[in-house]
Amino acid sequence: MTDTMENVSPPVRERLEFALTEARNASELILRYYHAADLNVELKADESPVTAADRGAEELLRKAIEKAFPDDGILGEELGETPGTSGFRWILDPVDGTKSFIHGVPLFGTLIGLEHEGQCVAGISRFPALDEVVYAARGGGAWWQKGTGAPTQVHVKQSAGIGESLFCYTAAELFDRIGARTVYDTLSKEAKVSRGWGDCYGHMLVATGRADLMVDPLLSIWDAAALIPIVTEAGGLFVDWTGNESQTGGNGISMTPGLKDAVLELTRPAVKDT
Repeated sequence: MTDTMENVSPPVRERLEFALTEARNASELILRYYHAADLNVELKADESPVTAADRGAEELLRKAIEKAFPDDGILGEELGETPGTSGFRWILDPVDGTKSFIHGVPLFGTLIGLEHEGQCVAGISRFPALDEVVYAARGGGAWWQKGTGAPTQVHVKQSAGIGESLFCYTAAELFDRIGARTVYDTLSKEAKVSRGWGDCYGHMLVATGRADLMVDPLLSIWDAAALIPIVTEAGGLFVDWTGNESQTGGNGISMTPGLKDAVLELTRPAVKDT
């Protein structure tokens, strides 16, 4: 853990240290299924895929949290919610980017978000196949660790404008799903580079200064909770399409501050029209 984490409250710092270890343990479980020829893929009610890696990793994380912090609440994508009494709630997405995972593409991640009294106070985004993790706690900065190397503090880029930006997205069809194709078309046309490096990976590209903008038309709380502290501690903005910092807005944007006005000029009308 880095020196700046001394600025983080002890209960949050303790949980972050714990979660970094457990995220690595979850990675080991997930990688047992990665590239497995006999991997079974099921479809949930919303037609999104799920595998034994998703469920197994969430079970592992939940059991560890329940043992270490029995009074904390837990909300997970696969296994629902367990209420708590401590004011802390863990929000888990064991495999964010399951479609990448099942196709053998390494850009999937494990997201662990931590709320305190409804505010996102810490987040971890770990990429099992890349052996990388990006993490943050409010007041402690955002950090990127590759393998067993030393963590390095990260910051977003200083973007000049959309015309000079790298714009990331998960899938163009998701914009169609909410009737906001014009947002995708405009950003793709105006950005210097557009790439479908999606899910949590795209947001971490912004946090680590490698991309300027990541736009998600559809986002659940377990997708967003970990991203908020990471992106904001890196000096960026994580907001919904109306411009509010929210893990429950149903969509999300990670971006450098200089792009805020231009991007929200596109997304705000799209939300009103849906």
